[in-house]
Amino acid sequence: MKFQEPLVKGQLIKRYKRFLADVELETGEIVTAHCANSGSMMGLKDPGSIVWLSPNTNPKAKLDWRWEMVEVDGAMVGINTSRPNAIVEEAILGGQIDTLNGYTTLRREVKYGGNSRIDILLENDGEEQKCYVEVKNVTLKVDDQARFPDAVTSRGTKHLNELMDMVAEGHRAVMFYLVQRADCTSFNVAEDIDKAYADALKAAMNSGVEILCYQCALSETVIVVDKPVALAL
Repeated sequence: MKFQEPLVKGQLIKRYKRFLADVELETGEIVTAHCANSGSMMGLKDPGSIVWLSPNTNPKAKLDWRWEMVEVDGAMVGINTSRPNAIVEEAILGGQIDTLNGYTTLRREVKYGGNSRIDILLENDGEEQKCYVEVKNVTLKVDDQARFPDAVTSRGTKHLNELMDMVAEGHRAVMFYLVQRADCTSFNVAEDIDKAYADALKAAMNSGVEILCYQCALSETVIVVDKPVALAL
């Protein structure tokens, strides 16, 4: 996924009210950026951190900037949770995800389950079996390990239950963890943060839900899927 124009560098003053962040640009101007991340952003919101913003070109938007990335120990981390679906879609269409190759159609945000929408639905013409792909943005790092979630997520647990329902109906179901950073060697569930989610993930795996985890390569111009991350589940 290529940004329409290179990101703008700044220094984080503070994140507040979950979805707002004050940033000082290199020009000295202080701006307020939209923070599209409802998680705790553990380890990613320290005042003084180097951050990267994109200009908001939507004329109806209330804010002129969107917070896209933060630098942590020299590594770029993508914090915008509205990006992963497009990044994963691009990777699937580009043939980068071996186990998801070969489908004839890809659709986004298709209704399914209990009043939910699946992030990506893969289908083959003339075949009843579909492949339901739920995408989660991963930013938390503990030691060298990527972990999810970074906050209690009842919504995430609901999605796992719905994926299990799809398997029970004879479809494929995939939980896709996209690590928006390039400095992790493995992935595991953050059971200490949300045990209910961890239990649901174990149940999902036992029921046949497939688990995929890939990390990204990031710069001020692009975010792309890079390579798979080993599972330590």
